[in-house]
Amino acid sequence: MTGFNQSPNADFGERMLNSVASQSIRHLFTSSDTVEVEIRCSPASKLLQGSIDSFKMQGKGLVIRREFETKEMSFETDAVAIDVGALLGGKIRLRQPTQAIAQVVLSEAAINRAFEAELVQKQLTNVTHEEITNLSGGEPVSFRDVRLKLKPNQQVEIWALTDLPNRKDVPISLSAQVTVEKRRRILFANAQFEPGEVPSEVQGLSKVLTQGFIKVLNGMVDLERFNLDGVMLRVNRLETKGSDLVFSGYAQVEHFPGTR
Repeated sequence: MTGFNQSPNADFGERMLNSVASQSIRHLFTSSDTVEVEIRCSPASKLLQGSIDSFKMQGKGLVIRREFETKEMSFETDAVAIDVGALLGGKIRLRQPTQAIAQVVLSEAAINRAFEAELVQKQLTNVTHEEITNLSGGEPVSFRDVRLKLKPNQQVEIWALTDLPNRKDVPISLSAQVTVEKRRRILFANAQFEPGEVPSEVQGLSKVLTQGFIKVLNGMVDLERFNLDGVMLRVNRLETKGSDLVFSGYAQVEHFPGTR
């Protein structure tokens, strides 16, 4: 469902802006529960100069690129300059790039489903880190059945399984703190092997595999996978809230979705 909010006193120009924006935004997502768009322009005469006061998008249950789910996503700009001629043709074209305050919420369940996504599976399969291949006789190793649990204070627990030539179903168990590098890459810092759920006879093996697995994780979670057409997301802060992972930052809007 795609809609837009508007003031009861919104004039024709503002209603047209909201309608055009809604049509563009809904095509960004493979599917969604709700997407709401709100564009404000007061007084209406500012539209003649191509100036609007703010643009806001809020969505829930959004699926990006068919495999990556966001529980919630929102961004809101300050004043924006648009091309009036393009608007009359049914499009919103920015006269210059702009920034917006942004927030993305990922649920623990969606994060775990993302480990099954094709792009992620490619990075978990046929891993050749030296720490790992030293234990596998030089053969690549694949990780599977990855499971993550969010904990307070940006802490996470992660489990996985892998197979070696002489041992199947070797468990991997670790704890770490989720951090952000260069505002775009998620890192699992201060990672520690957690032996509690690992049988004693394979703990030494599992500990070494865990170190290699951490390197795989730290090379794979890039927020550019959540970028939208014309919208680049950057993160200033992240936090765990119950079973949700919340990213707060900004969106660099190069062009309005669906236009160039």
